[in-house]
Amino acid sequence: MRLNGKTAIVTGGASGFGAGIVRKFHAEGARVLIADLNAEMGQDLASDLGAGVEVSATNVADGPSVQAMADRAVDLWGQIDILINNAGVTHLPAPMEDISEEDFDKVIAVNVKSVYLTARSVVPLMKARGSGAILNVASTAGVSPRPNLSWYNASKGWMNNATRGMAVELAPAGVRVNALNPVAGETPLLKSFMGEDTPEMRAKFLSTIPLGRFSTPEDMGNAACYLCSDEASMVTGVCMEVDGGRCI
Repeated sequence: MRLNGKTAIVTGGASGFGAGIVRKFHAEGARVLIADLNAEMGQDLASDLGAGVEVSATNVADGPSVQAMADRAVDLWGQIDILINNAGVTHLPAPMEDISEEDFDKVIAVNVKSVYLTARSVVPLMKARGSGAILNVASTAGVSPRPNLSWYNASKGWMNNATRGMAVELAPAGVRVNALNPVAGETPLLKSFMGEDTPEMRAKFLSTIPLGRFSTPEDMGNAACYLCSDEASMVTGVCMEVDGGRCI
């Protein structure tokens, strides 16, 4: 029960890595708000887990929607101890000059602007309490970029840099900020990363991961639990690779 008594918001928490974090946090005693565009899927997960898990239909790229998310958490529990910026999108693999402006704008809005919007709504609350933990879910793409994922790579590199900048600025206020850099996993984004989901493409992708498997939602939940718990009270500004050795 390492998160007993804590409250957490997990964006993109209805599926994939986000759902793994929600499940782990609930098991460790946290009260969790699943913030996701797919409120129906979020409600299915909340119903499966039971008491202490709530849902907010949230567009993380929209300021009023993000503010409503933060307000709901405060209305429910009076405080926000943990914020997980997990929601993310990618564009399909293609030469950088062929990515549409629409896809570029979507990647920047969901992967970059959302971190600004959640900080704008949540950081003042954490500062006022003198404590808090923020975890940004970036990607190995932001550390060791893959060809043809150019603007997605850039958005995750931005997230790692933002994590360090936030950590330095917020440390005097008692707020820790860290990031996770997973390799691709069995999530809705996997097919988008590979371009096509075939045994051959999977084998090619897995050949770049020394431990020989994808990141799992459970891997992410375990790492997130540590970084957001009091066990990591001296850890801030860390961008932890959960990637099976991909970035070595």
